[in-house]
Amino acid sequence: MTKTDVICENLPTKLCSFAVASSGKRCVLENYKNAQGKTDYTCKTSEVVVEKLSGYIETNQCMNACGVHREFIGISSEAFLSSEFTARLCSSACYQNCPNIVDLFFNLAVGEGISLPALCQNQKENHRAILEILSNGGATPDPVAAPAPSSF
Repeated sequence: MTKTDVICENLPTKLCSFAVASSGKRCVLENYKNAQGKTDYTCKTSEVVVEKLSGYIETNQCMNACGVHREFIGISSEAFLSSEFTARLCSSACYQNCPNIVDLFFNLAVGEGISLPALCQNQKENHRAILEILSNGGATPDPVAAPAPSSF
């Protein structure tokens, strides 16, 4: 966790996403067309306030553990549709150690009517079920065969 005097507009774009300004507001990476008509990026201060994390720039360790990237532009609830992303977000390495990222996705989930703790619990239960199947050699019980129709 890196705490310092953070002003979103002064951050290099490579540090913008998943940073929180000293004011307590989230930094967001935005794109725009520059004078040459090419896409360029800038870091802006959002109106979203984060409790207890002011002046915070997310660590590379958390970025990797949670499966997020610094070049994220606009974060969408569609991320929850990816089981790979959800597995990384719900992993102990992320969920227990990266409060900034978890807070962001927790609030995003709430906005979509999703409970992140319930989603993570479901992810863990599904993972355990898959491990159980794999530990049994991948075999699943045979379905009960229906008797063949008799032809008289």
